[in-house]
Amino acid sequence: MDGADAQLHGFATCAGRLSALMEHQWMFDGAASEETEHSRALVIDILDAMMPADRGRDVLSWRIEAKVAHSALLTRASFAQEPRDRIWAARTALRLTEDCQRFLLG
Repeated sequence: MDGADAQLHGFATCAGRLSALMEHQWMFDGAASEETEHSRALVIDILDAMMPADRGRDVLSWRIEAKVAHSALLTRASFAQEPRDRIWAARTALRLTEDCQRFLLG
């Protein structure tokens, strides 16, 4: 993957992760979902501006894959039977979404 593709993939992945986080927060932390929704909108605006017209399918696929994976991680963080598993999933989900926030700050 070249630099432009890697950047496009990164923003698409973050859009998917933030979508999953926002939906998870709707159930557990409604107030936080508003901030996540704002961050998600910014990522999508950047993604739309940088996406070549012929890459829509790829970008949508990356977004969906990331959303499904992050949703599974958040579900595991909330409902796993083993406390160590819940902690690992919560920390991993937090680290991944913090990486996405750095995209917006960087």
